[in-house]
Amino acid sequence: MISVSKWIAGAVVVAFTSFAHADDPSADSRREDDSFLLLRDAVRQDDASKADFYAARLTNYSIPSYVDYYRLKSHLKDAAPAEIRNFFQRYQGQAIVDRLRNDWLLELGRKRDWVTFDEQYPLFVLDDDTQVKCYALISRALKGQKVADDARALLTAPSVYGQPCADLIATLYQSGQFTAEDLYAQLRLSGEFNATGQARRIVALLDGPEKSAVQAVDLPTLAVAKGIGPGKVEHQIYIVALGRLAKTSIKLATLALNKATPKMTAQEQQQAWAAIALQSSYTLAPETSDYWKRTNSAPLSIDQIQWKTRIALRNGDWRQVENNIRAMPASLRNEPTWVYWLGRAIMARDGVTSQPTGEALQLFRSISDQSNYYGQLALEESGKLITIPPAGAPVTAAEIAPIAANPNFQRALKFFGMRLRFEGTREWNWGLRGLSEREHLAAAEYARQNNILDRMVNTSDRTRIQVDYTQRFPSPHNDVMHPATQTLGLDKAWVYGLIRQESRFIMDAQSHVGASGLMQVMPSTGRWVAKKIGLTDFAQDMLSDVRYNIMLGTNYLNMVLGNMDGNEVLATAAYNAGPGRLRTWRAALTKPMDSTIFIESIPYSETRTYVKNVMSNSTYYAALFEGRPQSLKARLGNVQPKGYTLQEEQETSFTPR
Repeated sequence: MISVSKWIAGAVVVAFTSFAHADDPSADSRREDDSFLLLRDAVRQDDASKADFYAARLTNYSIPSYVDYYRLKSHLKDAAPAEIRNFFQRYQGQAIVDRLRNDWLLELGRKRDWVTFDEQYPLFVLDDDTQVKCYALISRALKGQKVADDARALLTAPSVYGQPCADLIATLYQSGQFTAEDLYAQLRLSGEFNATGQARRIVALLDGPEKSAVQAVDLPTLAVAKGIGPGKVEHQIYIVALGRLAKTSIKLATLALNKATPKMTAQEQQQAWAAIALQSSYTLAPETSDYWKRTNSAPLSIDQIQWKTRIALRNGDWRQVENNIRAMPASLRNEPTWVYWLGRAIMARDGVTSQPTGEALQLFRSISDQSNYYGQLALEESGKLITIPPAGAPVTAAEIAPIAANPNFQRALKFFGMRLRFEGTREWNWGLRGLSEREHLAAAEYARQNNILDRMVNTSDRTRIQVDYTQRFPSPHNDVMHPATQTLGLDKAWVYGLIRQESRFIMDAQSHVGASGLMQVMPSTGRWVAKKIGLTDFAQDMLSDVRYNIMLGTNYLNMVLGNMDGNEVLATAAYNAGPGRLRTWRAALTKPMDSTIFIESIPYSETRTYVKNVMSNSTYYAALFEGRPQSLKARLGNVQPKGYTLQEEQETSFTPR
């Protein structure tokens, strides 16, 4: 909590500002904004008295619903239901009502007030809170409804469970809807997610040694050294410990498992190999495929089944790829990723190198209308290239006028002006609900007029029939970008594709690790690049200047590209994950690899998604800039081991199978 002295200092600042600018209306607005920010911070720090102090200064604030929201939230645990319902009534239809309903549902679940919870839950529009969903399943289970399947589908990421989802697991186990096997699966999942508290709670439900569960997650070397215990729960704890140990030493984990094998059932051995294989997959070690083979038909977690499939892809084992995908849960199997790869696997199984037919063609066509990475790849597999759809009639001022008058968008602009992007984005997205495609394009144009390009891109991306790719793929600051890329010989479409992913063209974007500006340049990187190119007066605030950000970012990207032998796929991954990691991942290659497979098996989820999006973006930008159809597959090409020669590539390409 902030000290009393800091609180007083904040109050003095507000009071001084009020005195110094008493006759300046714009200063009054800034003063109120400052008080609002202090109110928001007070609530986040769970300081109700500070919240009341600042709220009292905002009786005429331009967004009263948020002042009342924070005032209520500061004492929500003690608030009378009538007070909350009054808020709902006064601000009916606003995004902040759904936000407060989310907060209240969590409180109602905590208090076990299921009557009010059941009344309010259907009114929760976004329904995007995992913990609220867990409470909803508890409420249904307590009424005797069968919810085990829904719970299994929901409970896949212990890092977001909190107490509500832990209570759901306990409720289902105690009522007989979950078996011990369900709890064992949750225990193993806790190990994958480094969720110590969840592991302890699961073992407590099983009447097992809680201390051992904590040790398995936090101190796996010690847990494994103690050896495998006598019972089923102890065996599952040992499997968790093996998986955790494998994060630091695959060799020690495999030695320990081989030693413990005589005491384990066949299924326990398979589960243990799965835990080790998952960690080995992240290293791309050649032994990984052998570990996955030892899992046989053991039930796998979401991450495990996907990585088992990715390793099969790297090995060219298309039959295993097909079998794995068909064994995935339907919700996972139907994702564009695995729809595409199932189509590729079927083509490989049937010996088809072009013009797919039957099920493969049907799979590709099912996602080829999607304007994402897999949609583009599927479109090409179906025999077509990537083109820019013709734009409809330009948006008129008359179409933009109702957007500008919409209170949701007005609140959004207010928050964006205060650099409150979370609140601004929530209000903006709330305003889009129920709009037609044409109205989406008008909203996107309104965002462009107000230089909120990330909202323009996001809003325009939502349309399917009426499209405007100049909104989806803008190219601002071309007066700076064109000479920068031309001088360095960089593909401008690629650079814009990278910026679209990095910052969505938010000039003052700041990442959680300190990267800044359009190209999200780290201060240390900016300083290093400045020295390399002879910029002697570098200062960190230069990274927020468009010209310097583009100059430093493109020069760094060019250096990375050179370090990766001119391969855009490798350079894109290195720009996100760092050149050192890319050298490690590239070192795992023994021969050229289809870039789609290389990208699919990038160990970091963030980098994997990043590279797909950048390369997809770049293809659209190239189509816009060049005015002709493009091939994403050709842009991706192959990746090669360091030092691999053209002659070696040709010899590999013509080696008989």
